[in-house]
Amino acid sequence: MRVLLRASSIALATSLIAVGTVGAQTAQPAASVAVKIGYINSALLLQEAPGRAEAEAQFDREVGAYRTQLQRMNDSLNTLMAAFDRDAAKLDTATRAARGKSIRDREAEYQSRARGLDSTMQARQAQLVKPIMERVQAVIEAIRQEDSYSMILDVGAQASVVVAADKRLDLTDRVLSRLKSQGAPAATPANGAVPQPAGVTRPKK
Repeated sequence: MRVLLRASSIALATSLIAVGTVGAQTAQPAASVAVKIGYINSALLLQEAPGRAEAEAQFDREVGAYRTQLQRMNDSLNTLMAAFDRDAAKLDTATRAARGKSIRDREAEYQSRARGLDSTMQARQAQLVKPIMERVQAVIEAIRQEDSYSMILDVGAQASVVVAADKRLDLTDRVLSRLKSQGAPAATPANGAVPQPAGVTRPKK
């Protein structure tokens, strides 16, 4: 979930750029309107936001099925390779070539399946964190509108260029307090997207 948190922080930072842009576009010319700027720490917000711990626990439970499936596939491949190494010297050329090809095919199948499962897990991460991200974004935008901020920057993003700022401009605690008052967003169901680990037939020796 650490990866999820870092990816979410980057995504939130990207969306916050839009918050600032909206404020700038709707504001009057700079000559007649004072620019009001605030900032938040997205990394801290996402770490403390209601629902994050629950989303992390749910993700860990669900990916267990994927990890089990990958481990079974890896064990099966290792068994094949160990058996081949043990028997290779006793095999005729044709049999050795056939078994070698079988191992390569199985390895290619394993790698393809691993890539597919990794993609599915990443999609599930995004699905679980989306309600939290939307809640955080909505609260930030609401505060921006209420207090007429021209833009709200993010000092917690990896790409942040803010090197120093007045603590009085920090809206992180205010955003977090409002998030906690709203409670955690509803849990995101898997919608049948998480399969049970499939069995892998152990190779015959």
